Amino acid sequence: MKVAFLGLGTMGLPMAVNLVKAGHAVRGWNRSPAPRTKLAELGAQSAATPREAAADADVVISMLADDAATRAAVIDTGTLAALKPGTIHVNMATVSVALAAELAALHEEQGIGYVAAPVLGRVNVAEAGELNILAAGAAATVAAVQPLFDVLGQKTWYLGERPEQANAAKLAVNFMIGSAIGTMGEAVALAQGHGVDKADFLELVTSTAFAAPVYKGYGKAIAEERFEPAGFKLALGLKDIRLALAAAEQVNVPLPLASALRDAHIESLAHDEGHLDWAALSRTAARRAGQA
Repeated sequence: MKVAFLGLGTMGLPMAVNLVKAGHAVRGWNRSPAPRTKLAELGAQSAATPREAAADADVVISMLADDAATRAAVIDTGTLAALKPGTIHVNMATVSVALAAELAALHEEQGIGYVAAPVLGRVNVAEAGELNILAAGAAATVAAVQPLFDVLGQKTWYLGERPEQANAAKLAVNFMIGSAIGTMGEAVALAQGHGVDKADFLELVTSTAFAAPVYKGYGKAIAEERFEPAGFKLALGLKDIRLALAAAEQVNVPLPLASALRDAHIESLAHDEGHLDWAALSRTAARRAGQA
């Protein structure tokens, strides 16, 4: 397929690389030029603008940081308006439910297929092509891009006909991840307050009651205080918690834990930790306990 890939950041670049290796004709765009150059060295084409990247594409994949970046690249540049009928846009970014619904409506007006397909997995998982893909949109449209999903991920989870359903599910998952990090931070502070070694405690819980990837991965980072380089920035975690709260309010679902979690993130940003890995959220509990 002829694929335009918009957003060659930490996650987007390895995903685009995998599509090139699988034999797809990829034309990549990124706001900064270095990732475009790296992708071109592997056999892809480099585009100076999103609209140039999307010209004559069969499928446009966007993997951008947030709502503002997605809106700027897809709508404000005229990229969506320039797509040929029958093109499919796959938005793999974590965006708000509101933007997902808006994009779905705009694409339908133009006869362009739209699939929301945010992913689960950090950069090493993206490099291995083993992401879990949360997909929603018209079933036939999702089926048409499934060959691309097969390159990028180990499993596609189809969540419904409305694209925003995938984004709601992704935000719910990220709320759970943030909660796990916050809980570990507080539990570690409790154990340390009674003289239990942090690393020993985290090895215990992640080998027994909480032997799951999120606890193991973030638990190891917390134990080692390894917060750089960031696999997923704490500031982006705050963005997703805020989006989860907004999505919940839209359907009258109270999320009191998410409200407390949002405040913990804001506290971290007040200590200039937004650029650190999400695991650094654990520092908040340590500071509150007088341990840091």
